[in-house]
Amino acid sequence: MIKISKIDIREIQIPLAVPFRTALRTVNSVDDIVIIVHTDAGDTGYGEAPPTAVITGETKGSIVCAIRDFIAPAITGMEVGNIEEIMHVLHSCILYNSSAKAAVDMAVYDLYARSLHRPLYQVLGGARQSLETDITISVNPLDVMVQDSLTAIDRGFQILKVKVGKEGMKDVERISRIRQATGPRTAIRVDANQGWNPKEAVRIIARMEDLGVNPELIEQPVPAHDLQGMQYVTAHSCTPILADESVFSPWDAIRLLEMHGADMLNIKLMKSAGIYGALKICSIAQIYGVECMMGCMLESKLAVSAAAHLAAGQKVITKVDLDGPSLCCTDPYKGGPEYEGSQIRMNQTDGIGITCGSVSFKGLS
Repeated sequence: MIKISKIDIREIQIPLAVPFRTALRTVNSVDDIVIIVHTDAGDTGYGEAPPTAVITGETKGSIVCAIRDFIAPAITGMEVGNIEEIMHVLHSCILYNSSAKAAVDMAVYDLYARSLHRPLYQVLGGARQSLETDITISVNPLDVMVQDSLTAIDRGFQILKVKVGKEGMKDVERISRIRQATGPRTAIRVDANQGWNPKEAVRIIARMEDLGVNPELIEQPVPAHDLQGMQYVTAHSCTPILADESVFSPWDAIRLLEMHGADMLNIKLMKSAGIYGALKICSIAQIYGVECMMGCMLESKLAVSAAAHLAAGQKVITKVDLDGPSLCCTDPYKGGPEYEGSQIRMNQTDGIGITCGSVSFKGLS
């Protein structure tokens, strides 16, 4: 019986190739908390949590406190093979703190799959061995966004996730110019990051439809709490509506789908408090007959790889937004899935496959 012996908490900073700009924030580097879960057999599992205060409400300090003072004492000594019991304790020992829980959750799942001597995606369903991700085009002056889109295509990306939501109807011009520059074969996903109100969103989407821009989907057009607004936009748009910030938990997913507030759900480990909660959302989506996207925050290869294993495991996840490693200047990790342009090929080694032995972590401040 392999038991959890201790949890170490570290910090990592990785510069981005270009600033990441959305309707909510501007970020210049991945600046995350990394955790290492040790067992009494000498095994290690790895997890990561980004402090995304504008979305999850969490900071570095709150993540460290939640793990150090609540989660680690609660699960230390528990058997790695008893995944259900660990997850029950993990999710009940502290309220909220979804990113902190996600970091520990993915590390435990890493250890669990390692104990079974299988890649994690096979343990989670084994639906496919490779994925195709989009890449994010940040909010910038129009000419910059067009050039960034063309550069992404040159790098092998055929799916663009374009950030908008700051200037209302001017966003139509952004998407239209990008469509003209990239041609009809490029898939364009429009992410408003809660930037519109319901009636404005319907007008903007209708205008894009009239111009033949043909966005693949519109992500989170209105504020997360405005579920009636999501319902209104979904009912009055031909383009599929993807819920992101409106869906954190399985209960959020049920409530939104019951009221027809979205056509699709964007699952992110940092919202669902990890793989365990994400699997529940996948099951709910299957019941309601809707597809899911697997997304990420500004995370390094470590957390993105955990999300990739879930996406490769579950058939209901049909779209992938896992471009975090492609946005970073460097990759400090070894092993795990291989990221080459838009293609993600799953590792066949045990667990998530990531090792951190040579990584230079920052000291916690």
